[in-house]
Amino acid sequence: MNLPAEIQPQVSLAQSSPTLGTFRERDGALEWSGRQETVRIEPWGPDAVRVRARLGGPVVESLPGALLDEAPAAAATVKIEDGWGTLTVGALTVEVSAEGLIRFVRTDDGTELLTEARAHFWWPGPRLYTPVGNGYHRLEQRFAAYEGEKLFGLGQHQHGRLDQKGTVLDLVQRNAEVSIPVLTSSRGYTLLWNSPAIGRVELADNGTRWVADSARQIDYWITAGAPADGQRRYSAVTGRTPMLPEWAAGFWQCKLRYRTQDELLAVAREYKRRGLPLSVIVCDFFHWTHLGDWKFDPAEWPDPAAMQAELREMGVKLVVSVWPSVSPLSENHQLMEQRGHFIGTQYGPMAHADWPDKEVASTVQVAFYDATNPEARDFMWSKVRDNYLQPYGIDAFWLDACEPELKPGFQENLRYWAGPGLEVGNMYPRENARTFYEGMIAEGETEIVTLNRSAWAGSQRYGAALWSGDIGTDFATLRRQIAAGLNTALSGIPWWNTDIGGFHGGDPDDPAYREVMVRWFQFGALSPLMRLHGFRDPGTPLGPEMTGGPNEVWSYGEEAGAILEKYLRLRERLKPYVLDVMREAHEEGLPVMRPLFLEFPADQAAWSVDDAYLFGRDLLVAPVLTAGATARTTYLPAGATWTDAWTGASYDGGSTVTVDAPLDRIPLFLRDGARLPVAE
Repeated sequence: MNLPAEIQPQVSLAQSSPTLGTFRERDGALEWSGRQETVRIEPWGPDAVRVRARLGGPVVESLPGALLDEAPAAAATVKIEDGWGTLTVGALTVEVSAEGLIRFVRTDDGTELLTEARAHFWWPGPRLYTPVGNGYHRLEQRFAAYEGEKLFGLGQHQHGRLDQKGTVLDLVQRNAEVSIPVLTSSRGYTLLWNSPAIGRVELADNGTRWVADSARQIDYWITAGAPADGQRRYSAVTGRTPMLPEWAAGFWQCKLRYRTQDELLAVAREYKRRGLPLSVIVCDFFHWTHLGDWKFDPAEWPDPAAMQAELREMGVKLVVSVWPSVSPLSENHQLMEQRGHFIGTQYGPMAHADWPDKEVASTVQVAFYDATNPEARDFMWSKVRDNYLQPYGIDAFWLDACEPELKPGFQENLRYWAGPGLEVGNMYPRENARTFYEGMIAEGETEIVTLNRSAWAGSQRYGAALWSGDIGTDFATLRRQIAAGLNTALSGIPWWNTDIGGFHGGDPDDPAYREVMVRWFQFGALSPLMRLHGFRDPGTPLGPEMTGGPNEVWSYGEEAGAILEKYLRLRERLKPYVLDVMREAHEEGLPVMRPLFLEFPADQAAWSVDDAYLFGRDLLVAPVLTAGATARTTYLPAGATWTDAWTGASYDGGSTVTVDAPLDRIPLFLRDGARLPVAE
């Protein structure tokens, strides 16, 4: 339906070239066209719409993104009258002016949630397309800023801020910096920037701007509702996580690195000898013959079948590290290069990083397989299947360096099967997890967990757990992980953890570091996944022979070790509750680690708490984050009664309390009489 010319409205003459666009309804969507730009707004699930905008033709349907192919059903109405177009879907109404400006409001009362904003009254408007050649543009999408608005999500970052308002963040994958472009607003909306392009987002006081350095169209999704509703809607359109297997809810033992089969088995045996709970043990990198062979080196791992059988007898799951990079010394390199299974380059050789390998004195130039290429995924999985799954029953994998870890990190030079590096680079870690998920499904496996150092929107649907990367080992770093974990949770990734104790260093014989380890271990026991890892002192240089100092619970002395054992047993007692919360993530899309406002959105004070969180619905966790502390002050949200899980003391919500926190105690509070086996 086109708007008749005789009733088209006037526009401001302050603009350099005022545009009166044309409206039409098409297949239940609202379209606006003007000056060679097409904007398409369509219902995309209850209370949600998808917006796409392109210069130079109709929107392109086949571009890579995070949304599932089919949108959840939702009733919607489109109206075109008086120079305006509107689309209403449940609680969300979209208004489009004759000039093509978009405004999102609450359906029930017309309150503005978010609106586009011009950069200037003259030029440019809210959407800017700057040509970069061959039909690609540097894209900018501008929205208004609002006083007092708080913004959360955007993946995992190490700046330590829960509220992202005021930050400028690169949309790019790096070790410990994970780009997942979804925002939750205190104004009552959740927005996904549905583009894997390299770029940035600016959350300034005078406006919000999303930027893609080189792409073909603007694409985003928005829903109205409280944060918990936003999580449900977002997970429905990007895919919900599988149900976490019971084994993954227990304790994971790891270090950099167990060099041999005997060394790894000795650790597992010692846990069992001491009667300590152990669910998982991890075989780290350099266990391979060559990088990209994806198989055990028989000189160090002579009998994986016997190792696997013994671990199974002990009830311990073996997780094996699988890297996406391939050395030129690998038996697979030549064939993969000939078949086009590597990420291509625009200029220079097909090599993406330097890395040590066995049988050479220096580093070699390695390539990354192209996880966006279905044939490359199939080939890579076939090697993992043939060398780990089928002969030994190894069915859980650690996907390290999956950003991918480029050196240098110039996505401009990369050419993926799915498109140019600048247009699609951020999706790589999700597609790498997809390799293993689809491969396992094809083999009839039903319990799928991969541990990933990076992720993108939708990674959760492929059974991807995320950890916070190679981070420091002090209290300041521990403090930053609270915000990192909560923003990850609000980015749709419910399976998350840190290297307990941090990664880079830490001396097990240093009393100061032992205190860090104790407090971090307590936090780890109340994290979605509980995994001990790190490159402890004294470490050895990077290379095939490298290892770090001891990193088992008995490595930290008698006093600290006794506390670590206490929290191992606490985690074991809480496993049924952990699995109940994991089922909520699987069925409803609610995160395991929750900011207080997710459960208490009406409590304004809860929106500012960045050093405590809810573990599921019923358990409030207030980690001790400073050296030498023996007490902890925390806020308890209004709308509930809270019970100290250690002492039984009761507190009214809406209050700040100070409780004892000796070295062996992390403050925990139970909601409204909930009964959990915290105390032994």
